[in-house]
Amino acid sequence: MKKATYCNPLDLGYRYQHHKEGENRAGCREGADPTLIYFKGTYYIFVSMSAGFWHSQDLVNWEFHANPDLLIYDYAPDVRQIGEYLYFCASRRGENCPILRTKDPMGDDFQEVSAPFDFWDPDVFCDDDSRVYFYWGCTNTDPIYGVEMDPETMLPIGEKKELIFGRETELGYERPGDNGVVDKEGSLVYQHLKPLFDEASGRLRVPPGVPAEGFDVEHLTKMFLSVGRPYIEGAFMTKHNGRYYLQYACPGTEYNTYADGVYIGDSPLGPFTLQPSNPFSAKPGGFITGAGHGSTIADQYGNYWHASTMRISVNHSFERRVGLFPAGFDRDGVLFCNQNFADYPFRIPEEKFDAAALRPEWMLLSYRKPVVASSTAPGSDAALVVDEDIRTWWSAGSFAEGEWLTVDLEKVSDVRAVQVNLADENLIVDFPEDSYGDARHTRHIELRPQISHYRLEASTDGQTWELIEDAVRECSNGYYEYPDGIQARYIRLTGRALPYGQTLRVSGLRIFGNGGGERPPKAKASAERTGDLNAMVRWEPVTEAQGCNVRYGIAPDKLYMSWMVYGANEVDLSTLIKGQDYYICVDSFNENGITEGDIFKL
Repeated sequence: MKKATYCNPLDLGYRYQHHKEGENRAGCREGADPTLIYFKGTYYIFVSMSAGFWHSQDLVNWEFHANPDLLIYDYAPDVRQIGEYLYFCASRRGENCPILRTKDPMGDDFQEVSAPFDFWDPDVFCDDDSRVYFYWGCTNTDPIYGVEMDPETMLPIGEKKELIFGRETELGYERPGDNGVVDKEGSLVYQHLKPLFDEASGRLRVPPGVPAEGFDVEHLTKMFLSVGRPYIEGAFMTKHNGRYYLQYACPGTEYNTYADGVYIGDSPLGPFTLQPSNPFSAKPGGFITGAGHGSTIADQYGNYWHASTMRISVNHSFERRVGLFPAGFDRDGVLFCNQNFADYPFRIPEEKFDAAALRPEWMLLSYRKPVVASSTAPGSDAALVVDEDIRTWWSAGSFAEGEWLTVDLEKVSDVRAVQVNLADENLIVDFPEDSYGDARHTRHIELRPQISHYRLEASTDGQTWELIEDAVRECSNGYYEYPDGIQARYIRLTGRALPYGQTLRVSGLRIFGNGGGERPPKAKASAERTGDLNAMVRWEPVTEAQGCNVRYGIAPDKLYMSWMVYGANEVDLSTLIKGQDYYICVDSFNENGITEGDIFKL
């Protein structure tokens, strides 16, 4: 049955990646760096390490198209339309990267046009006058670059230009580390090289007893000085009303503050000026965090959407998922995303709409509700499936099929959707050495579909059960919608056959619907600037609330940034820009709805 709503992270068949670097091995599902495009009446989304791509007619229901020959070990795929062709390229280091094109992505007939140079995180942009530009960059030492390309040969015209540099001392959202806390001293590179650093010269000294020719001073000095600096990466260009919006990701994919910022210019190669409202895409709080390295496009109705990377980063730093967010440009030309409650169900209108006005379709019924399980592994806890954190999970106590857990909503409720988030843990699978297909032979992409089989049941009394889903598909983040509602107090998940014979592990059994009660009282909040890049926001406890959503921005009508908070009465906004004024509003929420707070100036 086709769905009319969606819930982040997107319900896609994320492929398993198996990493092997020396004695360190890790397996997990990955999907990142999405490029979204509307091409000849169909939406396509290309995602790193997926051995294919997804296509849709409505941005809600996605089908996978396998293409393991499409540069599957090259990162950050970029797709753009130029004339009748869809152009495709992706990242590889140490050799020139191919640029391919096709008139029919589903036909798998991609032909190489050029291989201009070695690049990482590419973006092709075709302007209204048919001139073509190319952007790239992904390091914590170098900028985002841009160059014009010959549209026939797809080779550079002229010299590349430096466009965006990291400015982490001025832009709080660029600071690497969870919640903007930079830990240079914790870096092994920093610890190893710090004794060799000479403050007077700003360079490393060659260690005693090491031949000078065996110690690359320039390279290692650059590496040392880059510790604690953000990765500036993931460029994407969107043109709106004659202006050019050059987007970029920072500070690193493994942080909750992974975000997309934007600079604005009057020409494709600049000069560019930082948009005061930044980052325009960020999701530092809630069930799943991160919203960086993405793409921003208009749909068939002229509505804008931003697809980007969301992090798990537990089994491996590249354990990630894909998120989709309504976006837009306000009357002043400010690019923004609506990321309030961005991991709740949303309905996509089949018409032109105001992205800033969209609200979640249903609220969360399962937060911190009682959970019982058939068994629990040591060190685990069934309560972790309702703690609203995708980075924690319950593990069953055995590998046997039939392990189960049940969430008690404590009253018969109007259930409208369920999201089943499965987790991986200590996944080590043996593959032939020659199957590790990236340039360093450290990564294996699983091409065989890894099917998850589980059942969802509902009950009003805990005795009589109704089967509502019998899932047999690739679905690490399965989302199921019940538009007419299910009357249920209990939702039970039972594991069957799972990928690689794993035990049942669940990071979130999230149940959405209509609470039927009163919304919480308004939060009474205050805030103070605690530094150039930070502000502490506090509010009095709201006992009837599940949590609070802190909205903030550069004007009372531009509260485009948000930070969702559970289990606390304060949050340190670490993403601020030096010298920028801000306005803040703290909204309280529970399973019955949202109560907006008062807007005040920081």
